[in-house]
Parts: sequence; C-alpha cells; structure tokens
Amino acid sequence: ITYKNLLVWIPDPDEVWRSAEIIKDYKEGDKSLQLKLEDETLYEYPIDLQGNELPFLRNPDILVGQNDLTALSYLHEPAVLHNLKVRFLESNHIYTYCGIVLVAINPYEQLPIYEQDVIYAYSGQNMGDMDPHIFAVAEEAYKQMARDEKNQSIIVSGESGAGKTVSAKYAMRFFATVGGSASETNIEAKVLASSPIMEAIGNAKTTRNDNSSRFGKYIQIGFDKRYHIIGANMRTYLLEKSRVVFQAEDERNYHIFYQLCASSSLPEFKDLGLTCAEDFFYTSQGGDTSIDGVDDADDFEKTRHAFTLLGVKESHQMTIFRIIAAILHLGNLEIQGERDGEACSVSSEDEHLSNFCSLLGVEHSQMQHWLCHRKLVTTAETYVKSMSLHQVVNARNALAKHIYAQLFNWIVQHINKALHTTVKQHSFIGVLDIYGFETFEVNSFEQFCINYANEKLQQQFNSHVFKLEQEEYMKEGIPWTLIDFYDNQPCIDLIEAKLGILDLLDEECKVPKGTDQNWAQKLYDRHATSQHFQKPRMSNTSFIILHFADKVEYQSEGFLEKNRDTVYEEQINILKASKYQMVADLFQEEKEAVPATAVRKGTPRISVRSARPAFKAANKEHRKTVGHQFRNSLHLLMETLNATTPHYVRCIKPNDEKLPFKFDPKRAVQQLRACGVLETIRISAAGFPSRWSYPDFFNRYRVLMNKRDLCKNDKRQICQTLLEDLIKDPDKFQFGRTKIFFRAGQVAYLEKLRADKFRAATIMIQKTVRGWLQRAKYQRLRRATLTLQCYARRHLARRLFEHLRRTRAAIILQKQYRMLRMRQAFLRVRNATLTIQAFARGICCTDDLPGTMLVEHKATILQKYARGWLCHWRRLRARRQLQALRIEARSAQHLKKLNIGMENKVVQLQRKVDEQNKENKLLNEQLSMLTSAHSSEVEKLKKELQQYQQTQQGDGNQLLSLQEEMERLRMELERAHGEREVMEDSHSKERDLLRKRISDLEEENTLLKQEKEELNSRILCQSEGRKNSEENIQMKKELEEERSRYQNLVKEYASLEQRYDNLRDEMTIIKQTPGHRRNPSNQSSLESDSNNPSICTSEIGDTEDVIQQVEEIGMEKAAMDMTLFLKLQKRVRELELERRKLQAQLEKKEQEIKKSQVIETKTEVSSEHEDFAYNSLKRQELESENKKLKNELNELRKAIADHAMQNNSSNDVQDSYNLLLNQLKSANEELEVRKEEVLILRSQIMKAAQQKETGENMENVSPNASWPNSDRHVDQEDAIEAYQGMCETNRLELFQLDRAVFSGNPQRACAWAVCLQSSSNIKRKSLLVNKVLSESHILL
Repeated sequence: ITYKNLLVWIPDPDEVWRSAEIIKDYKEGDKSLQLKLEDETLYEYPIDLQGNELPFLRNPDILVGQNDLTALSYLHEPAVLHNLKVRFLESNHIYTYCGIVLVAINPYEQLPIYEQDVIYAYSGQNMGDMDPHIFAVAEEAYKQMARDEKNQSIIVSGESGAGKTVSAKYAMRFFATVGGSASETNIEAKVLASSPIMEAIGNAKTTRNDNSSRFGKYIQIGFDKRYHIIGANMRTYLLEKSRVVFQAEDERNYHIFYQLCASSSLPEFKDLGLTCAEDFFYTSQGGDTSIDGVDDADDFEKTRHAFTLLGVKESHQMTIFRIIAAILHLGNLEIQGERDGEACSVSSEDEHLSNFCSLLGVEHSQMQHWLCHRKLVTTAETYVKSMSLHQVVNARNALAKHIYAQLFNWIVQHINKALHTTVKQHSFIGVLDIYGFETFEVNSFEQFCINYANEKLQQQFNSHVFKLEQEEYMKEGIPWTLIDFYDNQPCIDLIEAKLGILDLLDEECKVPKGTDQNWAQKLYDRHATSQHFQKPRMSNTSFIILHFADKVEYQSEGFLEKNRDTVYEEQINILKASKYQMVADLFQEEKEAVPATAVRKGTPRISVRSARPAFKAANKEHRKTVGHQFRNSLHLLMETLNATTPHYVRCIKPNDEKLPFKFDPKRAVQQLRACGVLETIRISAAGFPSRWSYPDFFNRYRVLMNKRDLCKNDKRQICQTLLEDLIKDPDKFQFGRTKIFFRAGQVAYLEKLRADKFRAATIMIQKTVRGWLQRAKYQRLRRATLTLQCYARRHLARRLFEHLRRTRAAIILQKQYRMLRMRQAFLRVRNATLTIQAFARGICCTDDLPGTMLVEHKATILQKYARGWLCHWRRLRARRQLQALRIEARSAQHLKKLNIGMENKVVQLQRKVDEQNKENKLLNEQLSMLTSAHSSEVEKLKKELQQYQQTQQGDGNQLLSLQEEMERLRMELERAHGEREVMEDSHSKERDLLRKRISDLEEENTLLKQEKEELNSRILCQSEGRKNSEENIQMKKELEEERSRYQNLVKEYASLEQRYDNLRDEMTIIKQTPGHRRNPSNQSSLESDSNNPSICTSEIGDTEDVIQQVEEIGMEKAAMDMTLFLKLQKRVRELELERRKLQAQLEKKEQEIKKSQVIETKTEVSSEHEDFAYNSLKRQELESENKKLKNELNELRKAIADHAMQNNSSNDVQDSYNLLLNQLKSANEELEVRKEEVLILRSQIMKAAQQKETGENMENVSPNASWPNSDRHVDQEDAIEAYQGMCETNRLELFQLDRAVFSGNPQRACAWAVCLQSSSNIKRKSLLVNKVLSESHILL
C-alpha cells in the first residue's frame, strides 16, 4: 500500500482539523510523516509509535457535500465537520442528514424556505427524495403514523440559541397545514397561538440568545382516524424559577414582565401601579431592559390576542396581569433590619406592600407580619420566630418564584383545556423542545438537572440507533455481531440510583440543619470510587461528573435551597384566603381542591367535600423536592418516548456572535460531541456503515466488470463475482437480500480502483486525442504555410514586375530628357543664327522704307474697318438681349419674384396694424374705466346730497313714520287673530276625526278580541301536550343552575374555612405568646366582610333549643362563637330581602290583574293561573331547601356547643356572653315575625287566586276591582312628615349609641344595641350591632 499523495486530516488549534497531503511514502517504523498543507507549506507530523495512530484519511472530493453524513466512506469527526462546513458556507444548506438524525445549523438569517408552497412540496414525499429539511422529518413522522398506526415523537435538542424553538414551531406549522382540522373548530390556529403565550411567560434574553426558552416542553398533537388535528396537550419541564428574582449581566427576566411595563400606560392597567421596567428590582438587575429590534408593547398585544384566541376570559387575563404586577411590587419591598440583622420588619406604609396586597386581595397586616416571621411547631407548643434580614429576603424571593411557577402551571393547564377535545384520539405526534447539554464557568442545580435529562435522552438515543442497526441487519440477513458503543448507564446510576446524588440531596434537605458543604462531603465519601465522579483538587464544595459529552464541574452552593424550593406555609395560607377566587385556586393543593363538574354522557357529576375539615399535620411540607419531581416527570417522558417512534433534530449554533453564515469549527465540534451525532457515526462505523443496493452498485462500478460478466442478467451474481475478485478479505463486506454492506474504507478502496480504471482509460483517450489534435494541428500549419508561401511568392513577383516597369520608365524618361536638352541647345543655336541673319538682312534692306510705310497705312485701314464691324455686331447683340429681357418681364415668374418681397412688406405692415389696434383697445378700456369711475363718483355725490336733504326733511316726517308703523302692527295683529281662528277650526275638525277613528278602532278591537278568544281556545287545546315537555326542560335548567351555585358555595366555603384556620392558628399563637395578643375581632371582621354567599347557607331554626343547651352547660364553660351570630344576622337580612321581593311581586300581580280585568278576560286568567302554579312549585322547592339548611345549621350548633364544652372562659366574658345571648333571642323573635309576614303574604296570594277563579264566572268585570285598603288615600304632606320623624328618631338612636360607646360604657351600648334589635331596619340594626360588638371587645 502506498501512502504518497493521500489526503489526510491533522489536528489544528484554530480550525480543529486541517487538510494536508502526504508527499513522501510512509513505511512502518517511521517516526513522522512528511506533509504539505493547503497553503503549500511543508509540515512534519509526528507519529506515536506505541499507539501507531495515523491521521484520519480524507474522503474523495466526489463525496464531499453529501446530504447524508453516513454516505461518506470515511466516517470520523473531521469528515463530518468538513462536510457540514462545506454545505453551510458554500451551498448555504442549513440541514443535513446523519442517518436518522437531522442536523440543523442556525443561519441567524431569515431564509425563504418555510413558505406554504414549500410545505406542500414536501408533503407526500419520501425522506430521501428531496433536500434535507425539518418539513421532511415532519412528513416522515406523519407518514409513519398513518402507515404503521403508531404514535410518533420529534425530539428537538440543542443549546441555547441553536434554534430549537423555531424548529419545533415549524414542525407544528407543518402538521397544522397538512393535517388541518376537518371541522370548523380552528384547532390548528389555537395550537400555533400557544407559541406567543409560552414565549412570553417562558422565554427570556440571555447572553447567548435574545429569545431563549427557559423550560422544556413536550407538545402532543392529537389526530383522529382520518389523521386530522383534533387537539393538543402540553407538558413542561423544569421552569427556571430563579430568573424571576435574579438575572445576570446583559440578561433579562421573562418577556411578560417587560411587555406589561411597556403597556402600563393603557387605561385598563392604571390600577396596577406599574411604571417602566427600570424602576423594579426584579427587571433591572441585568442592566439593559430592551432588546434591539423588539417592541415589547407590540408583542404584548400579540400575547393578549393569543389569550383571547385560546378562550381566556378578559377577567382572567386581568387577574394574570395583576399577579405579574404583584410580583414586581413584591421585589421592591423595603425590608428594614433590626437588632444587628437578627430581626427585621416591613413598614405598614410601604407603597409596594399595599399594592401587592391589594392586587392579590390578601390581608395587609397578616402579610406584613408573616413576611418577617415564621412559625415553629413542636409537639408541645407553637412558637413565632423573627427572621434575619437574609432569611426574609430569601423567603420573599421564594414566594415570588412560587407565585410565578403556580401562575405558569395555571396558564399551561388553561392552554391544555383550550386545546382539549372530546373527540376520541386515534394517534398523536409529540414534539419535544428541550434544553441541550450545558456547561458554564459556574454550574449550579439547573445545569445539573439539564445535563441529567440529556443523559437520559442520550441513552434512549443510543439504544434506538442500536436497535435500528440491529433491525437493518436482521432484515437483510446479515450475521449480527455485538457492537461496542458508549453506554452511559453508570453515569445515570450515579445520579438517580439508590443513595445516588439525588437521593443524598433529598436526604440532606430533610436534615434540619443540612448544608451544601455537608452534602458535598457525603458525595465525596460515597462516590469517591466511582469512575464518573471526581473531586476537584482546589475545592471542598464542588464535584465533577464525567458526562457523555464533557466533564462538568458543579458548585454545590445553593443546591439544597433550590431543591427544597422552600415556601413558608403561613404565606401560602394567606394567599389561599384571597378574596379573588383565581388567586386562591392557584395555591390549593390537588387533594384539597374542589373538583370541577365533570360532564359525561349528558349527566353532571357533582363532587361534594365534607364540611368538617380533615386534620392537618403541623408545619407539613408544602410539596416534594424539585429533584424528586423532575426525576418523576423525566421517567414519565422516557416512558412516552419509548412507546413512540422517535425522530431526532439536533440544532447547532455556528458562532457566539449571532452573525449570519459564519462557521466556528470549535463551537460546532463541541456541540456535535454533546448532541450525539458523532456517537451515531461511531456506532455506524463500528459495523457496516456503507450500504449500496445492487442496482446502484452495478451502475456505479460496472466499469470494473468484464464484458463476459456484463452479458449476464443476474446483477446480484455479477456484483458478488466482482467483489470476490477485488476484495480478498470476506469480512470486509457482506451480501444482504437487497443491499451490499461494506466496512469502513472499502467504498473508498472501490472508488480508488474505479478512479484508476478511469485514469487508465483517460490516459488512452488522452493519447489518441492528443495525436489527433497534433495531426490536425500539423495539417492546419501545412495548409497555412503553403498559403503563406503562395502569397509571398506572388508578392515577390509583383515586386519584380514593378521594379522592371520602373526601370523601363526611367530609361524612357532619361531618353526624353536628353532629347529635350539637345533640342533646346539646337533651338538656342538656331535662334541666335536667325537673329544674326535678321540684323544682317535689315542692314542690307534700309533702302526699302517707303514701301514699309505704305504697308503700315494699309494695315491701319484694315484695322478701322475691322473695328467698325465689331461695333455693329455688338450693338446687334445688345438689342437682341433687350428684347429677351422685355419678354421675360412680361412673364408670371418674374411677377412672382417681385411679389415675394411685397408679401413680406405686407405682413410687416399687418403686424404693425394689429399692434396699434391692441394699443387702441387698451386705451379705450382705460378711458371707459375712467368714465365709469367718474360717473360712480358723481352718483355717489348726488346720493350724499339727497341724503343730506332728506335728513333736513326727516325731522318733520318722523311723526308720520311712527303712525305708519302703528298701522302696520295693527294689521299684523288682526291677521294673527284670523290665523288663530283658522287653526282652532282645523284642530276641532281633526279632533272629531280622531274620535271617530278611535271609535272605529274600538269596534275593530272587540272583533279582534272575539277572534282572539276563539284562537286561544284552539291554542290551549294544542299546547296542553307541549306544556309538560317545556316544564321539564325548564326544571332541568333550574336544576343545573342550582348545582353550579352549590359548587361555587362549596368552593367559597373551603376558602373561608382556610381563612378561619389561619385566624384560629393566629389566636392560639397569640394566647400562648405573652405580650403579643391581637384583637380577636379580626377573625370576625375577616369572615363578616366577605361577600361570599357560601356562609349564608343555613336558616335559623329552633334557636331556643341551642340556647337552653348552652345554659345547661354553664356560663363559665360556654363560649359564643362570633361567626354564628354574624351568620344569623346575615340570614335575617336575606329574609328581609325575600320579604321585600315577595311584596314587590304581590304589587306587580295587583297591577297585572287590574290591567287584565280591563283588557283581557279568559286567556290572561289562565296564564296567571299558570304563574301561580309555578310560584307554588318554586315555594315548595324553597321550603325543601330551607329544611336542608336547617339541618346544616343544627349540625353547626352542635359543633359549637361541643367546642364550648371544651373551652373554659373567664368571668370577664360572662357579661358579653349574656349580651350576645339576649341578642340571639331577639334575633330569633325577629325571625318569627318575618315568618308571620311570609305567611300573611302567602294567604294574600291564595285569596288573590280565589278572586281570579270567581272572576271567571262574571260576564262583566268591574274595572275598579282592587285589593283591600288599596284605595285608602294617604296625604302627601302626612307621608313626608312621618318619614322625617322616622329619620329623626334614627339619628337620635345613633347619637346616643355613639355616646355610650365612646364614653366607655359598654353596658349602655349593649342596651342600645338590644333596643335596636327590635327595629325593622335590618341594615341599620346589623351595622350598629357589629359596631357595638367590636367596641365591646376592645373595652373588655
């Protein structure tokens, strides 16, 4: 084997792994490898001779960028990291398969790959047909649920900021789109609407993520038989409650706090007392309270809209916001230290304490006291102990965390209730959005629980992958051999086994003085020999656990406090007694909570709790420890996941700066190790990781086969023959039924053989092609050379011809030039010769001069005649030209030429004329304006002159004008009188017409009455059969209403009973603690001020029997319960209200009877008879209910009497007891009077019914029939005088009572109260009695 030119991966401190090429062949025993890096630098890589570990081989370039990491030939960490980096940075693909795991890298950028059309594109497709996507995983889960009829789960994990919540949200969006509800319930919209609510109350800003989920959730989406969404259910895990009271730097509290503060200016939130988030301690510890690009007010509107969509009432929403605001006010309490911090207190005037108590509806004084004190219960006594400043702050923070946790659970329960359906669920798909493995500089209890959960999930993941591998091998018929993979069961046993970390933690929490240091010491002693547990060298309070992903050091400080989650019972009891029902329900324990009405098959089921409270153990634990609860919920989650088919999504955070498409190899490989992707690859690599189907293998490697083998039809036999020839070791591959399995590296070996084959074929092809190319090039050069030679020779021939032509021309020019020179020389010689000859001859001929002159004269004559002929010819020519010009002047063309200039002149003149016309027009307009102005001024002057003249004449004519005015007014008065007469005439006529019309209508009315009577008789016959069914329906409705009222009464009775227990405990503590007694009237005022109707569920019966029973016991032993008397008073008020209602109904009946006697006869009487029957039935029901209430009151009296026998009262209470006994007797007498009045009213109703029956036989009903004494006239002045007298007497009584109370005379005040008991004014009587009782308690 040659290693030269192979590509390998070597470790690198910056990029984790770096690619290099081997430049020198490696031989066994060499201490180093000679490598060349990608930047062409040489590097010597040392080799460990003992371990003989060579660097990892790099995959061929053809395999880089694969959709599935398991398709790589070499499966190891650098190959996986490089493949993810190439896909993420070069192709911008954020999803990659790793077997059954989908690896999702957060791009920190919005990508257009989640639209509706993308969902429909992935719907119905197989998982490997399209690119990796979260929709592909969701479609695979949906398809397997429909195909296999088995529940599915999608497990989304990763560290904070990796995109878990977004991936889970997109998966739910896919299910909501593909499996939309068949009905109009819009359940998929509700499923999606739960996301903004859970993000508001469960997400917060951290240093790693602006919207980090601080809890885990498992959402089950239910489907029916047709696989439509019918409902959903949500379970949450380990809410980070510590964030409510503490935030690190650059972090925030939960979003809902800032959203509510941002919307505090809304009018409906004025009563919450909120301002900006910087003003509250619980929201300002992290520094900056805002997030870039996030509008808290807008998000708050989305949260409220989601609440409304899920059916949360407006009143419940306001209560939720009140509780959240109360938590903020609780954090701003000013706690004042006393006695060097050993004790502390909260001012009663603290504004935030008042807001906290008013928002939650609890007692101000009780909350002020129990915030700074705690109760210690022993077998003998109960002590109230003051707490130190540190303890009070911890108790306050624990209370705030507990309130928020209970509110969080209530909201989750309400969301589940809104998403619940009555349709039977056929199957479900669960989406688990849970925290990933975490390790920080300081790791506490939260990180311990998170990593414990990830250990359990990793174990489930490993077993599932191992199981899939085994199923694949069994299906293909491959011999199964055990694969060695990492099993983290020892680490899980270290945490959750008997006497493990959680057990020792719970045990230390039960110790009264247990500390974190003691717990850490127990861990050192117990688990020092464990291979997954280590003790740090430099710390005695920390411990190290070797998790599957990394080694984590935990600080034990705070483990006990967070595991206990201590909330003092006294504070919870105060919250249970809140006047707001929702606040009280938040803190009711499950076994004490009143169950809601369960409707099944149309029959309501009412669960009634016993009126006698169960015995409560003193200072019992409020709940189980957090670790125990988390362990139970985690086991339940594991059972659910093991019962489903899981699908895994591992989210990776590429960088810590939240920059888009930036890949940090260090952070990525750390998360790959933690999320189990590399473990999946290692398990796959331990067996046969590479798998090829026979057709794919045949198509890929057919180049390695012979022509003789290719002629066969059996592809499987061809593949077997090829592999047996190429790979000699039979353990390196196995033949399955449909696939061929290869060991790691065998596919790369086949790829190398395939590449060598292709390389040889390529060399042959290159040789042939290069020869052909060179031959073609030679021929092309030869043709070009011949062409160039042809052109060159032609050019040379042309040049030679031109040279010859020029040479011949030069010779000819030389010849002609020489000839010319010779001729000129000859002519010069000749001319000279002639000249000499002429002079010579002239000298010789001087004798012939006259002949010469004659010749000259003749020549002159010839010149004259010649010149005359020329002048004649010129004159003739000029005359001909003149005639031609005259003819031309008479032609049209000549005229046109002349007119051209004239037209231009005419146009210019026309322009001048227009300009002058415009100027003339302007001048005319100015002239007209001047004339009009002149005329107007003249007329104005004329008018002024006339007015002046009239003013002079007006004095004389004024009398005449006054007379004319009087005449005019007189005429108008006469005309008005005439119009009045006309109006009176028309009014009289219209009145006559109206009277006539009324008479006609009365006649028609009588006719209609007759027809009505006939129709009523028919309707009565027909409606007799329907009355029974309608009455039954009405009775059922009333029964349902009564049952719901009774349920509310039971709930309110439970809350009041809790408040009574609180006050009773306080009274016992006050009695046992000297110098710290409270006014016992607080208990009575606490229960008397309540407006709950559940107190008044009994009627006073035989009160004298109870009084006699108390007298038999004795005055010293008897003790009167204040609540009994107040209940009796309240019952008297209710009886008075019932009497008034009956009186009002009686008066109403009288009016109806009067009207019916005038208008209706028979039909109305029958309807009133039905009303009377209904009233009688209602009265019977009230009587039966009163009997039940009497029985309950008798039981209450017996309980009070038994209590009185056990308690010994002092002599100071005898007077007040006698007074209360007298008041009870007077109340009993007053009740008897009310009973007599009710009997009188009943007798009057019976008489009215008898009169109606007698009136049916009368033909003419008297319209003046009335009740007795109804026509008695009462003068208005007498009534006013009587009313004033009654008011005066009431004032006098109140004044004397106040004087008696405030002068310190309780006997006189009690006497006045007894006198007022006989009064008929129930409200005034109860008010005075309460006042007297409170003052008498103070004086006593």
